[in-house]
Amino acid sequence: MTDEIAQLLKTLRLVRIAEILDDELTTAEKEGRSYQDLIARLLRAQWHHQQESALAWRIERAKLPEKWTLESFPFKRQPGISAKQIRGFAELDFVPKAENIVFIGPTGVGKTGLASGLLLKALQNGYRGLFVRAQDLFDEMYASLADRSSRKLVDRLARVDVLVIDEMGYLNLRPEQTNIFFKLMEERYRRHATIVTTNLQYDEWHNFLGNKALVDALLSRLRHQCHTVKIDGPSLREPQA
Repeated sequence: MTDEIAQLLKTLRLVRIAEILDDELTTAEKEGRSYQDLIARLLRAQWHHQQESALAWRIERAKLPEKWTLESFPFKRQPGISAKQIRGFAELDFVPKAENIVFIGPTGVGKTGLASGLLLKALQNGYRGLFVRAQDLFDEMYASLADRSSRKLVDRLARVDVLVIDEMGYLNLRPEQTNIFFKLMEERYRRHATIVTTNLQYDEWHNFLGNKALVDALLSRLRHQCHTVKIDGPSLREPQA
């Protein structure tokens, strides 16, 4: 590879081609490959590199707590979950349909793992996503009141293709936080998919969100196009014999 070619590849940001060009030229000459085959191999390698880089960027931006995958989820240890239903969700039809998924169950039963696994599957298929713990979300909402950035926060979160809100229910909220959360869910309604994990049944949401009329309106939107998965099974955090 000449200095001119190296510089052009660097300028065009064709990183992968620059890395493999010398080896591919040697192999092409040795095996008598055509120019078309050589060009196709180089472009294919660059395309795969760009796809991998884009996925890594989406995963980093999504702030996944751990590398959960649906393939590694211990379905055999959790009889409270239908593996068939979860694999159906993994087809990702719920994303373009802007349907919600709510996992309800006690701590340790796998809610976060399933939500994270579905989010990772969406990221792998080109969607933009974000994982946020409910406490952090409501803290950010309250902080946004001080500098009047609530509108900006809602706009940013409303655009995400798949938003995971983890551990709804372990909270004591102010009315202002409930109002901002309602605005967020209202703007995501029928536009983008939201996945929620919670230890509370729907009729208990009034206890931590307050404002019964607002919560009723919120749940009406959340549950309108929604898959509710109630997990009644053992904790996966129990010590294994």
